[in-house]
Amino acid sequence: MYDVISVGSATLDVFAKTKFSELIKIMDSRGETDLLAYPTGAKILIEDLEFTTGGGGTNTAVAFSRMGHKVAWLGKLGNDENSEFILKDLKKEKVIPLAVRGNIHGGYSIILDSIEHDRTILAYKGANDDLEFSEVPLKKLKTRWFYFSSMLGKSFQTLEKLALFAEKNKIKIAFNASSYLAKKGANYLKNILKRTDLFVLNKEEAADLVGEGEIQELLKKINRLGPKIAVITDGKKGAAAFDGKRFYTALPHNIRVVETTGAGDAFAASFLSGWLKKKSIEFALKMAVTNAESVIQHHGAKNKLLTYKEALRILKKAPVRIHVRP
Repeated sequence: MYDVISVGSATLDVFAKTKFSELIKIMDSRGETDLLAYPTGAKILIEDLEFTTGGGGTNTAVAFSRMGHKVAWLGKLGNDENSEFILKDLKKEKVIPLAVRGNIHGGYSIILDSIEHDRTILAYKGANDDLEFSEVPLKKLKTRWFYFSSMLGKSFQTLEKLALFAEKNKIKIAFNASSYLAKKGANYLKNILKRTDLFVLNKEEAADLVGEGEIQELLKKINRLGPKIAVITDGKKGAAAFDGKRFYTALPHNIRVVETTGAGDAFAASFLSGWLKKKSIEFALKMAVTNAESVIQHHGAKNKLLTYKEALRILKKAPVRIHVRP
């Protein structure tokens, strides 16, 4: 019996760092947007190149494993060298791969580091969008929780069927939607949301899903869609959660941000991990903020994911403040 099966994408991530870029800020009806610009027709020198594994499914699986949970990853890989690299990395992290293989290239991402250390990602989904429900090894899905990260195409239809499978087999669901899915609207996600126990997304995704508003208003709207616990992250402003009765707000620390890839995955997985350990939203938020802050101080989505003991040690030195109100 697994504690969590993480269902989602797997990619080979290539981090490309260069000084030859410009940051352009534009204003529109939704506020300020930063654009990363490169000169056309130029040959741009890359200062550093780093290869790691990524994707919402494997990022969270590794986070759960390092936190001490028994975890498996379910997703689709290709029959290429990149996919073999991903499998080796998962096994090294003590994650059981329930991988489906296909005759298509595996997922691949190029992450461009910007002047302000945010990131722009060029993502090739490949096999990640091609997971058929008929390919899923249902007899191996013995778990307390499913963690669904964002999947598109055939794979999203498989998520919907897995939500039904979870309901029939009394498996709880945590769901972390991306902007791709949030922009499709609540009706598109209803078959999963009404069966979801924990739903995590950022403020922009929440606004795409249920409309603009303050975080507390957004949390209430999301809660009415079905999720028992709704959580919204808001970058440097922190994060908030709602369980239908109380609002919980976590305030982050003032830290140096190096690169933000994988921060959302670290936050969501660590929230569920904290909930599994103590059934406390306050503790879950503290674990989520601590692990996400560790990730954004280094390059790579998995490099500085914390173990449970490491997270507790950091929390003792740098407590995360939580405000609770009705």
